[in-house]
Amino acid sequence: MPRRARSKSSTGIYHVMIRGINKQTIFFDNEDNEKFLQVIEECKGINEFELYGYCLMGNHVHLLLKEGTEKLECIFKRIGTRYVYWYNRKYMRSGHLFQDRYKSEAVESDPYFTVVLRYIHQNPMQAGLCKSLNDYTWSSYNDYLGKTGIVDTGLALGIIGKSSFEKFMNEKKDANCLDDNAQTKRLTDEEVISAIEDKLIIKAPMIQNESKEAMKRLLCEALKIEGVTTRQLSRVTGISVNTIWRLN
Repeated sequence: MPRRARSKSSTGIYHVMIRGINKQTIFFDNEDNEKFLQVIEECKGINEFELYGYCLMGNHVHLLLKEGTEKLECIFKRIGTRYVYWYNRKYMRSGHLFQDRYKSEAVESDPYFTVVLRYIHQNPMQAGLCKSLNDYTWSSYNDYLGKTGIVDTGLALGIIGKSSFEKFMNEKKDANCLDDNAQTKRLTDEEVISAIEDKLIIKAPMIQNESKEAMKRLLCEALKIEGVTTRQLSRVTGISVNTIWRLN
């Protein structure tokens, strides 16, 4: 089927989600998160786009931004090229990291702008990664509470009101912006081991003893388990991260 054309925003504002290919983890540690935000800041200076909100979620990213001198496609090509080059060198891998086609939706009104921003900030809580918004380090929420950051806070604070911002962001409202089903609570290693044994009928460490084709099939099936990460799979199976990455 042909791809549906992206909706163009009359305001130039978009909610964008980019995620790892096959839901692969794109942020393993704090250094990865920090590097991605550094890349965003660098590209802001080049593309002159405005950034109103972000949340880095392990295997995907949410951004709320307004186009600057270049269109979304150019912005994300530049961001992707810079981050993936650094990431591949760090983890000694090659090839694609992000899905080819990012998801985007036009944000045409002030009310929906605030709904999207709240949705982005509440992502970590909905995924069970934190108990309160200000506990999560890798979102723009704390930028709005007076901490320095890369976010342009003026528009949102002007619409919502500085005194009302915290209350509004913490309101429990149902929202399914971009129909995102990517947010998942990370599994512990013990949960991954149990899930592999239940679903694949094999103990995780025994996978490395299988034939090459059988091992590949089992690893591919294991990667489909919701919440599992590549590094976890490497730890519980004893198979190198590079071997697992080459499956993608």
